[in-house]
Amino acid sequence: MREVTSRVHTRYHVREQTLVIDLDGRKRVLSSAPQGGGLTVASYILNHQVEANPSASGSQSMVFRDPARCLRELAVRMGVHRPTVGLMTAVPMTQVVTARAQSDGLWVECFATVGVTNAVRVGEWPLEGTADNRLGKPGTINIILITNGSLSQAAMVGAVQVVTEAKSCVLRDHDVRSPKSGTAATGTGTDAVVIVCSLRGQGPAHIYSGTHTIIGALMGRVVTDCVGRGLAKAKAWQELHR
Repeated sequence: MREVTSRVHTRYHVREQTLVIDLDGRKRVLSSAPQGGGLTVASYILNHQVEANPSASGSQSMVFRDPARCLRELAVRMGVHRPTVGLMTAVPMTQVVTARAQSDGLWVECFATVGVTNAVRVGEWPLEGTADNRLGKPGTINIILITNGSLSQAAMVGAVQVVTEAKSCVLRDHDVRSPKSGTAATGTGTDAVVIVCSLRGQGPAHIYSGTHTIIGALMGRVVTDCVGRGLAKAKAWQELHR
């Protein structure tokens, strides 16, 4: 197995403060994204940067009231007319990190934007008003995982589990803490995960994707790499904007 590399083969570009990932045709997607979330088929993934401190009225207000609609309109404006899955974050797209790992024809790639000013420990009671201001600062970890494997539905859910474990391990190793409780953070209050895989019959079939599997190990490695480097970028950004 080759080591993790930051260079990915999936085509992507940044335009209008948006990371546009071209999946090169229809792929199965499972996600917690505000646009196209759940289990679906899509051809593009969008990760759009919103203003850290949006105005109370106008277009930025619409971002908070109806993010799915805003992401659909953004896709049309950018000429993306095929089915998309869309994410939002206040993290600048200059902080996108990528990673790729492969083994015997199976590959996994990761795209991530990392912000932790919104860090929490799982189980903490939400602060009043946070649901309405969930994008108000660069405090979201968006992780997009893409593989040429064809995963069962159970394996797609298992991939979400592996991504979450890897992310939480990196936050622990870097001693990221919840500003509310001071305890070790396990994520942020607005994290999103996207799992992309080949359609049935169009890639290596995988019934399982846990940490005892090769594909699970590849997933864990690329997510660990991306979140670690993303944290370094987030720290540099915070120091620059104090």
